[in-house]
Amino acid sequence: MSRAVQNLRAARGRDIAARALAAVPLNYAVTSALTMLIARLLPGDAAQASIAATTLSFAIFAGIAMTAFAVRSALRLWIGLVAAGLVAGTADWLLIAVGGRL
Repeated sequence: MSRAVQNLRAARGRDIAARALAAVPLNYAVTSALTMLIARLLPGDAAQASIAATTLSFAIFAGIAMTAFAVRSALRLWIGLVAAGLVAGTADWLLIAVGGRL
């Protein structure tokens, strides 16, 4: 086996590992931050908003997991997920700080 083929296989392995890490643990963190944000923004009482947001979170998690293996660049995937997580986390923190419902 040539050196180029070995390098290509190693690069593919790193790409798959980066996508798998984005598809599960990073996805879980982003989905939980988005779920908290959605639960705070939905109208109605806290219990109904929480149930609706949790139900929606399954679709969000599945969509992000599928996207993790569909996008062309793992780097752009990570940048997008980290940015979405930071925005959702910051919005959650701000809503709590100004007196939003817990």
